Amino acid sequence: MKLCRRYLLLLFAASLLFASCSSKKAVLKGSPGEVVKPQGFIKEKYAAIMGVNESDITNGRLYNFVEEWYSTPYRFGGLDKEGIDCSGLAYLLEQQVYGINIPRMTSQQINVIKRKYEEELQEGDLVFFDFDGKKFSHVGVYLQNGYVVHASSRKGVIVVRLKDPTLYKYFSRAGSIIPGDYTAAGQ
Repeated sequence: MKLCRRYLLLLFAASLLFASCSSKKAVLKGSPGEVVKPQGFIKEKYAAIMGVNESDITNGRLYNFVEEWYSTPYRFGGLDKEGIDCSGLAYLLEQQVYGINIPRMTSQQINVIKRKYEEELQEGDLVFFDFDGKKFSHVGVYLQNGYVVHASSRKGVIVVRLKDPTLYKYFSRAGSIIPGDYTAAGQ
């Protein structure tokens, strides 16, 4: 009887342990364009990555979106969790976080921004790079404190400093999206 009780107690303790170890999941709450409070673990993670106070992480939809896609592998033309490319990430982020429809392709996304200097960048602005000698061949989305989220061909979706030497040498242009209806522009 004592052995059975111990076994049940051990089984119960193990089930509690496994239940408490379940991974935390980001949830996109609210509607596109609405700023909602971020989940606690999201604030903590992205504040640490970007070197800001947790109180600076205010747009829950943005950071939950980034968390949902974080580490998704790069796939040219991809637009799902199996793989996504840089312009697809920017396209979905702008649509799902801000409720803004932009063209799907980087070569068209460059045409819907109002150019800004780096020090003027704000959350949600697009940041373009010239890889392999091709103008505006890569895009990311500005977060804050000099950080961008983008789909890296080697590491998948990541958050990095804009001035990271491996990325910044290809920096070309940045700007905010000009309000307009781009639904017919190459989606």
